[in-house]
Amino acid sequence: MQWKVHGERPIYENPWVNVWLVDVEQPDGRRWEHHVLKLRHLAVAAVVNSEKQVLMMWRHRFITDSWAWELPMGLIERGETEAEAAAREVLEETGWRTGEMVPLIYAQPANGITDSEHFVFRADAVECVGPPTELNESDRLEWIPLSDLRGMIDRREIVSSGSLVGVLYLLLDEAGL
Repeated sequence: MQWKVHGERPIYENPWVNVWLVDVEQPDGRRWEHHVLKLRHLAVAAVVNSEKQVLMMWRHRFITDSWAWELPMGLIERGETEAEAAAREVLEETGWRTGEMVPLIYAQPANGITDSEHFVFRADAVECVGPPTELNESDRLEWIPLSDLRGMIDRREIVSSGSLVGVLYLLLDEAGL
């Protein structure tokens, strides 16, 4: 059943998040204004080395006041492709240069409230070219064995949707599924 959109208007806008009210009509005829968060899209990179380890960052998220492991990720800038953004984020956040960014999976993490799109890529590690240039992203970097990921997810050590989608797909890929 498809909802009908009669119109929409912004109620708050800035470079990172925009809140809109959308005049919608549900299939049963009920009509109301639905809040929608319009966000810039996200590029995520699962960088894997020859020892079957993935590069992850240990970081704090102030909104949830929690620490967890994440894949390098960030907003896609104007004029930048999703793959270019993923490679740029890896370099800025980790200091590693990657090989070709290969599309891994696409996700819409909360499509009932936001239009956010996550583009997840896989790349091979090529070389460490220096320390991260983005100093506010993580406390440490580690190469995590793919075999450790399931336990980390179970222990809630990996919780961000972009990271979860990426590492779960890596695990499916490794299992040949």
